[in-house]
Amino acid sequence: MAERGKANIAYVFPGQGTQRVGMGQSLYERSKAARAIFKLADEALGFHLSRLCFRGPDEELRQTHNAQPAILTVSCAYLAAGLEEGVTPPVPGFVAGHSLGEYTALVAARVLEFPDVIRLVRVRGELMQEASRRAPGGMLAILGLDEVTLEEICEETGTQIANINCSGQIVISGPRKNLAYALDLAKLRGAKRAIPLDVSGAFHSSLMHYAVEGMTQALAQFSLRDPIVPLVANSTAKPLTSASEIIAELINQLCRCVQWQRSVEYMVGAGVSTFVEIGPGQVLTGLIKRIQPGVATVNVGDPE
Repeated sequence: MAERGKANIAYVFPGQGTQRVGMGQSLYERSKAARAIFKLADEALGFHLSRLCFRGPDEELRQTHNAQPAILTVSCAYLAAGLEEGVTPPVPGFVAGHSLGEYTALVAARVLEFPDVIRLVRVRGELMQEASRRAPGGMLAILGLDEVTLEEICEETGTQIANINCSGQIVISGPRKNLAYALDLAKLRGAKRAIPLDVSGAFHSSLMHYAVEGMTQALAQFSLRDPIVPLVANSTAKPLTSASEIIAELINQLCRCVQWQRSVEYMVGAGVSTFVEIGPGQVLTGLIKRIQPGVATVNVGDPE
């Protein structure tokens, strides 16, 4: 049953790419609640994920099947510490996450308990890594072009829009040779910059279809509950209020575009005036400020 949260506050959670060696260590040292999350992660996965977060090596941490549970764990540690210290309200109006961050949102909305979510995310990372091996590809961030122009470029080059992050910042996915062609076209049509992303595959594109069956089977092993507050979906930018909707979303988001700009615009239209980014880095805070300059943003990151 949905709870009445603080309707003007949304929790948002970052995705893959925000990992760095040392993340969460200072929080671990000061917060009992954070230490409990890291302990649960180590036990659930059967290895010292906490040590990998704190000490690396970086090359191992960046691997998809490690980066995803690591970011989830650090984000949940920040969430637990914030609740423990009274920094964040127990129940916001909405939750949302960017790609992987959508799984952290499951914890915040009490759809699944943390040990189950981290097991699920470990499987997701493994499936996406295997899909990347079977259908190699990459991602390219394009700055300074609108969505219509990029749709045309994708049509010409056999690529797909993967993330609409904010006005003038869109990410495309596809085979690497196709991305090289898309990069040239983007520059010809006035892109300010085109930046290859340091990821292992063409996430949020049809090249991830190899992961869909495995993810469907993995989700069937868990009993998801209805969220206590609406979760705004990556693939539709619409609120989800039932477990069945969330299951469909977690499968769909593998191959579909992350509608981050529209998600933020939806939440603002629904009354959100403060966004609390919970997790490593400040990527979402920066995007939200560009999407809706008038809203307040709070970043729950390293204590210092």
